[in-house]
Amino acid sequence: MKNFPLAKLIQGLLMLVSVVLLTSFSSGKRTKLNIIFIGDSITEGSALPQPSLEAPSIVIKQILTSKKQFTSVNIANLGFSGHTSFDFLPTTNKDFPKVMEAANALNKDTSATLIFSIMLGTNDSAISGPSGSPISPEQYDQNLSKIIDVLSTQFPKAKFVIQYPLWYSTNTQNNASYLEEGLNRLKNYLPKIDNLVKKYNQLSPKRVFAGDKSGFNFFEKNHITLYKPEQGKKGTFYLHPNADGSKELAKIWIKGILKAI
Repeated sequence: MKNFPLAKLIQGLLMLVSVVLLTSFSSGKRTKLNIIFIGDSITEGSALPQPSLEAPSIVIKQILTSKKQFTSVNIANLGFSGHTSFDFLPTTNKDFPKVMEAANALNKDTSATLIFSIMLGTNDSAISGPSGSPISPEQYDQNLSKIIDVLSTQFPKAKFVIQYPLWYSTNTQNNASYLEEGLNRLKNYLPKIDNLVKKYNQLSPKRVFAGDKSGFNFFEKNHITLYKPEQGKKGTFYLHPNADGSKELAKIWIKGILKAI
């Protein structure tokens, strides 16, 4: 029996490796995403020059669409200026029907991963003005739980990302009053989010995720460049991200979304 030529042996091995690599690449999992963004004016992008182009949800869609791991990314922006977790409660029957309508429309494609990204708390923390405010940390916890519980029943395969609310200046006062009291209340929402995620992980692992917590300190440190200066009853205040801030917020939100996929 003749010895098999070394050159042909090496060539055969290289061809085998190429086939394995091509097969692995072609069979790599690619995901369809449908994301519902729930929130207030920051989610809506109402303070931005072009909300339909610059809102955080739009930036997130652009970023995810550019990634090869996703075959499609569809979003619905359910951010409403001045609204609170109270407005989104199923029993309030104000914003929740809009969330259900958007989710039902996107969920027609059951092969896609449905994600609810929730950032509420700014208006909840106000001293007066928004619906139900001031909302205590305990009530904030309960409101988020009620929203997630009903949505998870309606959409049992959906995933949830609770995004942490952002810092605002202690002189914030427009049609609503926030001030230092409001900011202190908002700070007390953050551990409630931590506890909620722990609770849901015990009940149903890998369904509810915490967003990235860096946003609060990051925007406090960089509010001059990343927030829109607004005139209020107590001078220039900082509450809403500007266009650059919206891009940075999208980068923060997307970390939590990617954890949920």
